[in-house]
Amino acid sequence: MKNFINYALKVTAATAVIAGATAANAAVDFGKPGEKVDLVIGYQPYYTESWTGVVNNGKAFWKKHLPAGSTAEFQVGLQGSVIVNAMAGEKQHIGYMGDMPAIASTFKYLPERGGTDIRIVAALGTSKQQCNIFLVRNDAPQFANGVDAVKWMDGKVTSAPHGACTDRFAQLAFKSAGIKPAKYLNQNIEVITTNFRAGKLDAAAIWEPTATKMVKSGIARRAASGEDFGAQDGAFMVMLNDLISQRPDVVEAWLEAELDAQEFVANPANADAVAAMAEAQTEQIDRATLKASLYDSPIAGSTKLQLDFVISDDAKSLLRDATAFLYSLKKKPAAAPQIRPEGVMPEFAERVLARRGLKTPVGRVVAP
Repeated sequence: MKNFINYALKVTAATAVIAGATAANAAVDFGKPGEKVDLVIGYQPYYTESWTGVVNNGKAFWKKHLPAGSTAEFQVGLQGSVIVNAMAGEKQHIGYMGDMPAIASTFKYLPERGGTDIRIVAALGTSKQQCNIFLVRNDAPQFANGVDAVKWMDGKVTSAPHGACTDRFAQLAFKSAGIKPAKYLNQNIEVITTNFRAGKLDAAAIWEPTATKMVKSGIARRAASGEDFGAQDGAFMVMLNDLISQRPDVVEAWLEAELDAQEFVANPANADAVAAMAEAQTEQIDRATLKASLYDSPIAGSTKLQLDFVISDDAKSLLRDATAFLYSLKKKPAAAPQIRPEGVMPEFAERVLARRGLKTPVGRVVAP
């Protein structure tokens, strides 16, 4: 730890310049490098792709890496936008979230108008079947593949939470299949569940673990995923720039804990332990469903989750495409077609990975 702190002291000045802020004008005082720090973490146990936050909470890997006496309070966000809003008010300091809210968080600050500066620092994971999943009603035909399933949606009543990763996937799939649903409704998970039960919905795009829960409950049937369309989804870690500029030692210490968590998740021998932690941190989802949402797939041998850790080429491509999509929406959660260059800071995770002698991806969860 002493060597790590000495290293952090050397890079503090340079990091403050890069980050564009100093403790003097920061809204939160995180102390000096080497001192204990009290962190509040927003995370999403109801979004499987960001479960390294669940594992870090459950295993407390952060205690091995943060300065002695530090604390970390984990606060559940039912969706990424809740965490983004808490971070914008500097009530939370680190966030685990899906690609769309992570991108939107970087636009909480704009050079011309100010705001809360939030930056993407690491990739929690990428996949083609975590957020990118289509369910269909149980009496729908049996399809040869996912593309045929989406073609069947032509003229049908479909749904997704708009502005989320599900929305991006649904619109990409509709365009790729050359179809137009009769209705494409903006509905949340609860309404989608109700409408499937009432027979008012033909298909919907939804994320894990809700997708697996709905299938195992007999509410709907899985019909397509991003695997059918080459469509990526992802989750990212974001941090307040106040934290980054003041405490580069804490940034790298937290990323050391994140790397521990990603390696833990990637080990299939830990599947039951991960599911148990997820069950303890969620409500009304049983352990078997939670385990299946991460470690099982109807596509044998497919990658259910790639643990990138750093902002890999796959993650960069996803961020570019997802930002352009957000900018295309009428409400424009992204104020520009791309994230400002300083909005993504990959260097901390890259240093941690190099120090461990590892390469990206640090692991993969492959369906049996």
